[in-house]
Amino acid sequence: MNEQHKKRISKFLSLVLRHQPEVINLTLDGNGWAEVDELMEKCARHERSFTLDELIEMVETNDKKRFIFNEDKTRIRANQGHSIDIDLALKPQQPPEFLYHGTAEANLASIFENGIEKRSRQHVHLSQNKETATKVGMRHGKPVILTIETAKMHEDGIPFYLSENNVWLTDFVDARYIRNDH
Repeated sequence: MNEQHKKRISKFLSLVLRHQPEVINLTLDGNGWAEVDELMEKCARHERSFTLDELIEMVETNDKKRFIFNEDKTRIRANQGHSIDIDLALKPQQPPEFLYHGTAEANLASIFENGIEKRSRQHVHLSQNKETATKVGMRHGKPVILTIETAKMHEDGIPFYLSENNVWLTDFVDARYIRNDH
């Protein structure tokens, strides 16, 4: 599978597994799982055909590890980033002392006034390193990396979750926990 085709399919899978399964009339269970056979059949009807081997390759080689299979590869779901209401069944975890959030410079005033909101997503996404946060911020304009005092948040009773692909998740980051070290 060439990289262009892989990227096209991956973007489409993100759409239907994270945001709009109704685009192809796909059924997700309460935890976001879809039957692989149904997914493949309905994607093919929408000119997004791929084989099971190609799907496995996409899941295993995706640099952001966006998707995961169940043990026998009969079901698939997105690891995080959903704008639809699903329960990922994540357990609260103790975060490291600091995590990072990449954003665009244009968003700083709003963030320092209102905090970091999940908006249409189920969670705010935080990165374990500045490099990943920079990549995220670059998608939105000139990137700025914010340091989040996650140990303090955790001490204050705010829960954190760690997705299958090692993205830290929380519901909201109040401005008092945000530092701009640049």
